[in-house]
Amino acid sequence: MNDSEKYRSVLQKYWGYSSFRPLQEDIIDAAYQGHDVLGLMPTGGGKSITFQVPALCKEGTCLVITPLIALMKDQVDNLKAKGIRALTVYSGMPHNEILQAYDNCILGDYKFLYISPERLGTELFLEKVRRMNISLLVVDESHCISQWGYDFRPSYLKIAEIRSVLPPDVPVLALTATATPEVVEDIQNQLQFRQHLVYTKSFARKNIAYVVRKTDDKIGQMLHILNSVQGTSIVYVRNRKKTKEVADLLKNEGFSADHFHAGLSQESKDKKQEAWKSGECRVIVATNAFGMGIDKPDVRTVIHLDLPDTLEAYFQEAGRAGRDEKKAYAILLYNQSDISKLKKRISDNFPSREFIIQVYRELSCYFEIGVEEGDGFMHSFSLADFCSVFRLPVLQTHSALKILQQAGYIELTDELNQSSRVMFEITKEELYHQKLDFDPKLDEIINLLLRTYTGLFAEFAMIDEEMMAHRLDLSRDDLYQKLSLLSKLGIINYVPGKKSPYVIFSTRRVDDKYVKIGKDIYETRLERFQDRIQKVIAYVQDEDHCRSRMLLQYFGEMKSSNCGMCDYCLAKKDIGVSNYEYEQLRNHILMLLKTSAVDYKELIEKLSYDSSHVVAVLRYMQDEEEIELTEDGKFVLSKGEK
Repeated sequence: MNDSEKYRSVLQKYWGYSSFRPLQEDIIDAAYQGHDVLGLMPTGGGKSITFQVPALCKEGTCLVITPLIALMKDQVDNLKAKGIRALTVYSGMPHNEILQAYDNCILGDYKFLYISPERLGTELFLEKVRRMNISLLVVDESHCISQWGYDFRPSYLKIAEIRSVLPPDVPVLALTATATPEVVEDIQNQLQFRQHLVYTKSFARKNIAYVVRKTDDKIGQMLHILNSVQGTSIVYVRNRKKTKEVADLLKNEGFSADHFHAGLSQESKDKKQEAWKSGECRVIVATNAFGMGIDKPDVRTVIHLDLPDTLEAYFQEAGRAGRDEKKAYAILLYNQSDISKLKKRISDNFPSREFIIQVYRELSCYFEIGVEEGDGFMHSFSLADFCSVFRLPVLQTHSALKILQQAGYIELTDELNQSSRVMFEITKEELYHQKLDFDPKLDEIINLLLRTYTGLFAEFAMIDEEMMAHRLDLSRDDLYQKLSLLSKLGIINYVPGKKSPYVIFSTRRVDDKYVKIGKDIYETRLERFQDRIQKVIAYVQDEDHCRSRMLLQYFGEMKSSNCGMCDYCLAKKDIGVSNYEYEQLRNHILMLLKTSAVDYKELIEKLSYDSSHVVAVLRYMQDEEEIELTEDGKFVLSKGEK
């Protein structure tokens, strides 16, 4: 069996597919042959298969680094469902669970270890990874390693250090859905690529019509779109409160709709996602927390009611439409006040240095950490409570914490919704001799655990307390009390589920005057953020270019052509002239008018085109205020075009 047949055999066995999508096998083969490779694949391009297939073909454990904890858990669950052994480690997990996961990988029992980038620099990880047989190092969302990228994360810079710990022949596979040319180059440099292999799938989505509409009635426009285009939809909004408000409005208008944001319980998120994926719910109104890792092919419309911060984020979110390659629409609705709100995000995202230092000082007071103390301190954290105690603005405080994280002082984990977990602390033989006569329900709980979950003597298993309480005829609180008792007796290790972000002090607290926020962390990133905001504003206000071409050129595809479907291209079609002929005619007219004013008769004589087409283009250019007609009947360039 040659290598290609080997890849396809694994694909068929675990995924049930007989062939790969474009680019997948090229990336798989490069990684399998031991080459460093960067795969640039738009949203929905099947990135996970490009590392899961070669890892299953190789001996050893594949180390996957990703910042998306929800996606990490989802992929591990999917792999387990296929009979593939996989583990995950991230900030906020109990120490003994982390230790157990590392040791299982050292023993060689697992094919995949998913890890958050914050864990990379810990002494425990560095000690354990040296003893693992790592076959492949995968860096997902690899644009996060580039300070030129829109989502730079300092913890990603530790990845290159891992290469010095691993054997030199372990290849790196970097993956991302969006990256500009400068980010592509920076990713390779930061990850110390030995071979500069880059496989790029064109960002062009030929079935998506990109539409921008300026309107003071965004809700009315949204309703019109949803009534005009049947099928599943995502409506993106800026904040959590608005998700419910818009979803309730849609329900009142007769649409099956629901809302989604990061603050919901995992159980609620799962139910909402499943209802939307199955078609029971037609419209999901969400923040940008929705969509990552969710593969629904038949989304017909993605509507943005608020402007995104970056074109990278917009392109990813819009790209969730039409993965089945059928016609779909990505519509961005805005008004003038949205431009002002977008500009305000600059000060929200980059508060003053004095404010950042104030937040650091008050965070230390909040947790009672003195100067020269706190290294490695970790605690659950409520941003709302912190801001309430010190009377701080929430948005700017959150941004200050992010900047302190990038400066290396703290880590702020995502909000974790952890299911309860159980592992037996004693052996099967010891369990057999346990006497729990004082409470027969304890024996029932143990028996139910053994019947329902496997591997409990070797590793933690996530348990469904709702199901267990129902089967045991107990309340949730009674079950919690009895599981806690079994834990106190030393029979099980019970970790109750909880939902909370964490703050971790990466270094000892320093005095205010020694807090350093470097130029690369503040001024440089501020300039780049301002530039990205301006690019978004330019995109929505530009009415002179094809939307698809503008997006493709932003990502370095300079030789693209007009899509024929966006609002700009459709405007050209409305005047009865093809896109190509319109561009040719417009350019000739502008060239002629740069030298002198010309009347209609002269233009017809000098332009070798159908006179009706010339008239149509002239009228359109007048409407667009590119040209104007003088009192003596001659065309001239308008003031803005001179």
